[in-house]
Amino acid sequence: MSAEREPAGPGTAAARFDEIVHAPVRLRVCGLLAATEQVEFSVVRDAVGVSDATLSKHLKVLTEAGYAEVRKAASASRDDARRLAWLRLTPAGRRAFSAHVAALRAITEGTVH
Repeated sequence: MSAEREPAGPGTAAARFDEIVHAPVRLRVCGLLAATEQVEFSVVRDAVGVSDATLSKHLKVLTEAGYAEVRKAASASRDDARRLAWLRLTPAGRRAFSAHVAALRAITEGTVH
């Protein structure tokens, strides 16, 4: 099965297996990001239980596919001069994740044609 990156139409989530989303770390990252508008890098890293380098590697795949975006911003704390990385799914990423979850449901329900 191949990874399709364009939706079937506006607002659709037709079942479509996506090799990019399917990797376990990327699937978990997409699940976390799909539940909210954006999440700070360290929160995702800790929730998924991977190193900075591992998360960065998977984010690179998602961003190159157009599924995720990384935005850097200064910390809100005046005591902290760090720049934080905020992660979000793009509309294409949300569609790909929804379609992939639908494909997994079809597989588990035995309704795959």
